[in-house]
Amino acid sequence: MDALEALHTRTSAPRLGGAVPDDEKLDNMFKAALRAPDHALLRPWRFLLIKGDARRTLGDLFVQAQLQDDPQMRDVPVEKARAKPLRAPLIIVVIASIKEHPKVPEVEQLISAGAAAQNMLLAAHAQGVGAMWRTGSMAYHPLVHQGLGLTDNEKIVAFLYVGEMAGKARLLSRLTVNEYFEEWPKA
Repeated sequence: MDALEALHTRTSAPRLGGAVPDDEKLDNMFKAALRAPDHALLRPWRFLLIKGDARRTLGDLFVQAQLQDDPQMRDVPVEKARAKPLRAPLIIVVIASIKEHPKVPEVEQLISAGAAAQNMLLAAHAQGVGAMWRTGSMAYHPLVHQGLGLTDNEKIVAFLYVGEMAGKARLLSRLTVNEYFEEWPKA
């Protein structure tokens, strides 16, 4: 698949299963992440790979975080939180590692980490690998940050769920370019 086809056809794959993609496909995804736009070459990102039983450990961490917020939480929400990381064979946690810099504000570094995540999604799609970008409340929870070893200058930008697509790809409606792009100043 060429680059434009990947850009024009990428969709999220909410149902994932199978095995972790092979090393070559993962390496292509990781190399794509490292080519994200990066003002001042700060490399303001890092990534955690969570697979196998580590997904269950992440599920337990999600439960701890939710119970910290709501100690009276019932069994069903607890089990739902515990099962979230099992939705795919691999989760890539995209972390923005913010660095002090006189010309590169935090927002640019967050966007750079987001661009790294998007590059991985595109590389996955181009190779026939299913992927879904998720965040949710656990991406922002201090206990999850602590459990994953984030420092004070780090933020989770995405949980990328990666695996084999289960079911059909979602068909998205075509968007009209003119609805979103216009010349400035207007004549």
